[in-house]
Amino acid sequence: MRKPIIIMLIAVIGSIMAFSVLDLPAAASPSSPASTYLSPEYIELVYEEAGIHNIVTAVLLYWRSYDTLGEATVIFAAGVAVIAILGGD
Repeated sequence: MRKPIIIMLIAVIGSIMAFSVLDLPAAASPSSPASTYLSPEYIELVYEEAGIHNIVTAVLLYWRSYDTLGEATVIFAAGVAVIAILGGD
């Protein structure tokens, strides 16, 4: 009784996910929202706001720096937790 319900639930969730993926824009499409709205703004403001000529470096260091800091903090906290758990002496 329980197995058919689980199979049906998996089929419904899988169908929803498949239809959601079909609605995504094509990869590297020039008409995607990232290409039409976001990219021109970064290209125009990169030197004015960041003072860096390289667009990739400016995005990584200027706009994504807090994200990178957060990732480093999580990795550091995980390392401290592993040392605390394994180094119980």
